[in-house]
Amino acid sequence: MKFMMLMIPRGYESAEPGTMPSADAVANMMKYNEDLQKAGVLLALDGLHPPSMGARVTFEGGKPRVTDGPFAEAKEVLGGYWIIQVKSREEAIEWAKRCPAQGNEMIEVRQVMEFDDFPPDVKEAAAGFDEMQNAQKNVKP
Repeated sequence: MKFMMLMIPRGYESAEPGTMPSADAVANMMKYNEDLQKAGVLLALDGLHPPSMGARVTFEGGKPRVTDGPFAEAKEVLGGYWIIQVKSREEAIEWAKRCPAQGNEMIEVRQVMEFDDFPPDVKEAAAGFDEMQNAQKNVKP
């Protein structure tokens, strides 16, 4: 089972462009990331720049509209994520509990939908999805 652990740091929604975590926070997080890797559960991870450097594309009336960050209505934003592969939801939660997060941070744990989770009609509508995922894994930056 794959799970995405979403880091949600309170206050990040109003962070200035270029805001970076402290070296100590990164060192602590790297130890945690290494533990995930050594356990063989880590599939992917990334940190995200603050929303002030981002954009949102909305589709009211079916037409795209771009809004540059920061986003006044944002209450919670993502600071980063991990994708892990574990045996259960409980195991994913246990990994999230081990994170060296600060008092202003929380981690949301969400199971990733996998192709086999879909009913037959959805699998038919998504024909080629698993091949697309496998091709994406082989793309080098």
